[in-house]
Amino acid sequence: MDATFKPQTAKDVEVAVKWAAAEDQPLEIVGQASKRNLGRPVQTAHVLDLSELSGVDSYEPAELVLTVKAGTPIAEIEELVDQNGQELSFEPMDYGPLLNVDAGQGTVGGVLAANLSGPRRLKAGAARDHILGMEAVSGRGEIFNSGGKVVKNVTGYDLPRALCGAFGTLAVATTVTLKVNPKPETSATFVLSGLDAGRGISALCKAMGSSAEVSGAAHLPAGIDGDISRTLLRLEGFETSVDYRFKTLEGLLKSYGPVSRIEERDSRKLWQTVRDVRPFAGVDNPVWRISVAPTVGPKLVETLEEELKVSAFFDWSGGLIWLMCLDGLVNDQQIRAAVDAVGGGHATLVRAVPSIRSSVAVFQPQPAPLAALSKRLKEQFDPKGVLNPGRLVMGV
Repeated sequence: MDATFKPQTAKDVEVAVKWAAAEDQPLEIVGQASKRNLGRPVQTAHVLDLSELSGVDSYEPAELVLTVKAGTPIAEIEELVDQNGQELSFEPMDYGPLLNVDAGQGTVGGVLAANLSGPRRLKAGAARDHILGMEAVSGRGEIFNSGGKVVKNVTGYDLPRALCGAFGTLAVATTVTLKVNPKPETSATFVLSGLDAGRGISALCKAMGSSAEVSGAAHLPAGIDGDISRTLLRLEGFETSVDYRFKTLEGLLKSYGPVSRIEERDSRKLWQTVRDVRPFAGVDNPVWRISVAPTVGPKLVETLEEELKVSAFFDWSGGLIWLMCLDGLVNDQQIRAAVDAVGGGHATLVRAVPSIRSSVAVFQPQPAPLAALSKRLKEQFDPKGVLNPGRLVMGV
């Protein structure tokens, strides 16, 4: 009989995983199941549902440290730290709109499992860079702790970073400790309009190399979020500093054309749109997340536009490309060949129907030595293969 386990403590998780390992019964690990359609479909009879493993263990705003259960909704965490004038600086994206589920359903465990981040990653880093410590249960059914509850901690191997991005295939996080940061006083967006992708990315890269301390750099071609293209640079901090850095960018980028400014409220909404890939929400066409060197992004998209019907926009100063296939096909071979042709990178299939995600490589195939290392890591943490089997790679 299919079973759903709903643990309320780490000990409950340990018991469930021990049973699964002893009985060779694989488990699908979910929080609110908001990312169930991300990655390869998991074929299991049983579900380990962490939604009741929720709540704040401790929060010390003065120390910039927060410890929470893994099933805690990320929206609740963001609201809590916001009330204290703080934020999660890695700006975790909400995959809900893109995957056609309700927004605001993700959990902190899911954020870490997918190593999520938003436009601010180019300045603040990804989720893994903000983890101080973690309690988790391995596929052997053993509880372990790594890291601590202070900002500076060097206690052995940095296992939390290794578990980030593993999509629950190595261990089940039960409690995590995160570093939080003060929220900026205000923000504004510097806008250049009407540039093609090449000129837009050139402007972004020039700004990123300046002293303007940009915290978001995106290029939205015409038709993505308006009738004309917009090249966006976000500035955050004290109001006087934002104004000064805005003028710095005006001088630096004056050759790229006229400039406009979006103030805090509308700027925040705009960057949420970029973060959550909302221009591609509400439809079913396949969507790819492509990571390449920023300077080659425009060439990559230009090549694909010559071969396929696609729509794309750029984040992370051009290093992150969100690409939607307008023909309804997944086009994996053409897309990965184009990535290789511009010097390599990573192409991840983010949205597609389950049958497609079962039959193609969702994540960028690893070179043989790295794939062997990943397999050995899986065997060490989860020798029976009971945690989210096949989520990342078929048969692993």
